[in-house]
Amino acid sequence: MKRDQPMEKTVKIITDKDGRRLVVISRILFKGKRWICWDEVKEYLRRYVGDSYMVEDTKDTVYIGSDFPDEYAGSKYTYSLKGANAKAKANAVQGIPEMIEIAEGKHFRENSGNKHLRDAAFGWYRYDSRFALPVYNEQGMLERYNVYHVSMLIRHAKNGKYYLYDILGIKKETSNPFRF
Repeated sequence: MKRDQPMEKTVKIITDKDGRRLVVISRILFKGKRWICWDEVKEYLRRYVGDSYMVEDTKDTVYIGSDFPDEYAGSKYTYSLKGANAKAKANAVQGIPEMIEIAEGKHFRENSGNKHLRDAAFGWYRYDSRFALPVYNEQGMLERYNVYHVSMLIRHAKNGKYYLYDILGIKKETSNPFRF
């Protein structure tokens, strides 16, 4: 794993009251109620290119390819997001390594069209993961954390390696929000 720029650690993995692992992101980097600057998100993601992370559950190594920042910030799914879900996807970038680490529920999907036969020659895998983002009150004080479930889309490339392709299906968990 490489790091060209030092980063303040604002992410940690915890276990919630139900015994499930969760990535807690303690800082909101990408703000905006109506619009997210996806070019800034893409720039942030470039720091991960060339890195690899292990999924603890399956011992799979997941690589971050050069196509990841563009796909993450420019996919049809990303453009369909509005409001809190767009903000959640933008800020989730801070916890990409940890979300890969705690991912579970690996399941396979065949290529459904010719579009990705070159990039995902052996199909796709999805893993489930979770993260939490802080919610502040009007005075700027931390009120709680909202918990989100995501589906991590991994392409199984012709070279046999797994590459993170995008994060989809962002859903806020409606159970009790997490409080420290």
